[in-house]
Amino acid sequence: MKKNEVPQDDANMLEGKLREPCYAVDEDGKYTTVRSVGWEPKNIVMQHAWEAVHEKVEAVRQQVIRKELSPIAYYMEKQLMDIGVLAGYTGFFRWTVKRHLKYKNFITLSDSKLGKYAEAFEISLETLKKQELL
Repeated sequence: MKKNEVPQDDANMLEGKLREPCYAVDEDGKYTTVRSVGWEPKNIVMQHAWEAVHEKVEAVRQQVIRKELSPIAYYMEKQLMDIGVLAGYTGFFRWTVKRHLKYKNFITLSDSKLGKYAEAFEISLETLKKQELL
């Protein structure tokens, strides 16, 4: 693709604020990078992917409201983390994180343990303890 043919379909979700480098051929026939705001097929796929993420976050939020899961599960899903990643951030074993995802175990956690989760999620301890999910 030539440099002047790089797609600039500004329909991406960040409204042109994010530009990614694409390789193209310049006037001299050499490869160079050109910043692009996206192209329609990619934007459509990304939109569908984010919709699926939001649906999953909402499903987990409903489970937390019903006290089937702890708020840790909600914030983990919202931050696109899995058990392994969250264990790495908190220093807990994976099996410990998995145990803390159950509401009955969450309500017994100390402030120091909850603080590790709050720090990993970049929220306040109070926000995590209040269990108010937006």
